[in-house]
Amino acid sequence: MKTTYENIIDVNRIASFESKESITDILTLARGENIPHASKDRQRALLLAIDVQNDFMQNIGSLPVAGSKGDVQRLTRWMYCNLESLTHVICSLDCHSMMQIFHPVWWLDQEGKHPKPFTIISYEDVASGIWVAANGESERSLEYLRNLESAGNKQLCIWPYHCLEGTFGAKLESEFTKMLYFHAAARNATPKLIYKGQNPYTEMYGIIKAEYDKEHYINYAVLDAIQNCDAIFIAGEASSHCVLASVEQILEYYAADRSVTSRITLLEDCMSPIIGFEDSTRQRFEELRDRHGIQIRKSTEVIL
Repeated sequence: MKTTYENIIDVNRIASFESKESITDILTLARGENIPHASKDRQRALLLAIDVQNDFMQNIGSLPVAGSKGDVQRLTRWMYCNLESLTHVICSLDCHSMMQIFHPVWWLDQEGKHPKPFTIISYEDVASGIWVAANGESERSLEYLRNLESAGNKQLCIWPYHCLEGTFGAKLESEFTKMLYFHAAARNATPKLIYKGQNPYTEMYGIIKAEYDKEHYINYAVLDAIQNCDAIFIAGEASSHCVLASVEQILEYYAADRSVTSRITLLEDCMSPIIGFEDSTRQRFEELRDRHGIQIRKSTEVIL
């Protein structure tokens, strides 16, 4: 390519308040390339980028993931090196309002105080009155906690306010955005942005479905895109939560079709866990690899 990686990405501005997308300049550079359109690819490769957003970036985010800055650098480098063979990119974006069941403002204790971030709230806590829903939604909150616990899903964790609609934290990280749109313009391949987590009554770690919701929503558009690609690569933040949940949900849906699951590769050096979840995350990914045939590889080992 005529355009160098450094013409697109300023690694010193990854996960920085100083980074600017300069998308017009990026599109101009991309249009100067002479690369076949993605529609002509015989082997279709998909990148599923999970929550590469400012609020999950170290130094600038409200819920920072240690290692995320290096993850973005390696991911954008991988996208650049494989740009002529990377067909399509789907990005998930956490997107929340202030009043959601996992944010402090939803709950009050017996003294009228909101819970601190990372407080765990159980069904029994609410049933016994330790916590009440500040908005009068205690019954629906109880229903959620009952179904969450009966299904053996994650416990309800109160997270810091993050990825609030319209805020800086909810945006894709700026240097990643530049590579995303360079790829889009150079290959005439519009990226697909999938918003998740907007239902105030539930948590939604994975891109496919919520932890529990009455409507049992499933994102079939993403599942169909996966099935229609010859190779699927997954990266993003945090590997211990939203990436892992997304992978588990995809593999649950395609559990009986190893021809699909064996096409999936985790770019392990383009994702990082929340501190304290390193060992459990690695162990779980290895279990999924052994059961479903997914691959776990470093980005430098994957050439399309």
